[in-house]
Amino acid sequence: MSLERSEVIRAVIVRTCKELKRSNGMIIQYDDNAAVVIDQEGNPKGTRIFGAIARKLRQLNFTKIVSLAPEVL
Repeated sequence: MSLERSEVIRAVIVRTCKELKRSNGMIIQYDDNAAVVIDQEGNPKGTRIFGAIARKLRQLNFTKIVSLAPEVL
């Protein structure tokens, strides 16, 4: 995937170091920050995603990202 310097791109944040609190009281915190580059329709530009992603992405209709992820928390 080629990206130009200073090109504005769209991305979805899939992991953050900041704690994410769910409504059932569970707190999720990842070790790193990660994002997936997407196109105008919301489809990922890449074909592989490494690491776990949050279940919230399924509710936000990013189903192609969820299907590529090895683990959904």
